[in-house]
Amino acid sequence: MNPVDVGKLFALSLLLASDLALAHAGHDHGGAPQAPPAVHQEKASVRFADVALLDQNGMPVRLEKDLVGDHLVVMGFIYTSCTTVCPVVSSIMGKVQQQLGGRVGEEIRLVSISVDPQRDDAKRLADYAKAFQRGPGWSWLTGSPYAITETLKGLGSFSANLSEHPPLILVGDGRSGHWTRFYGFTDPNVLITEVNRLSARRVHAKSTAIAGKEVQP
Repeated sequence: MNPVDVGKLFALSLLLASDLALAHAGHDHGGAPQAPPAVHQEKASVRFADVALLDQNGMPVRLEKDLVGDHLVVMGFIYTSCTTVCPVVSSIMGKVQQQLGGRVGEEIRLVSISVDPQRDDAKRLADYAKAFQRGPGWSWLTGSPYAITETLKGLGSFSANLSEHPPLILVGDGRSGHWTRFYGFTDPNVLITEVNRLSARRVHAKSTAIAGKEVQP
């Protein structure tokens, strides 16, 4: 799939969202159509499980230590055999990467975590990523069922039934610990606005700290 195809998929998916099989509740498996996933957001408290995961290159990583760290992060949850919601979520993140440009891989990291580790090995994720990723700074993660379950539970994204996993993107600051969950097909510009807001908070905090040192006797 070339970039034009991805862009068309994203635009078409948003336009026809009400006609898609829209949350994971059996929509890929002949379930009855349901209402579109409501777009909303909520502040989140997250915990990073200290477990070993694998990226799309087959390299072992620790989510908090190796990827989140001191970065601003946009994190999505997908599985490669999903043909409805997950391509839209991945396309949204692809738009975020495109618009943020060179900041991704430096100040900002993108992470996609498979919720289907039994089928999504590193190679399958690498093949899937080619349709959406343009440039560095985007990690696609899988791991053992235990590691993925613990990771998802800590991030508030675990569902015992794979087919009921909701469309969800997390945006947060690894330094400050401020995180927000965005449910549904969120406009990429909304996610970018949140990233920029977190970035501005960092600048303000740094300026305030410098000013505080300057006024000390």
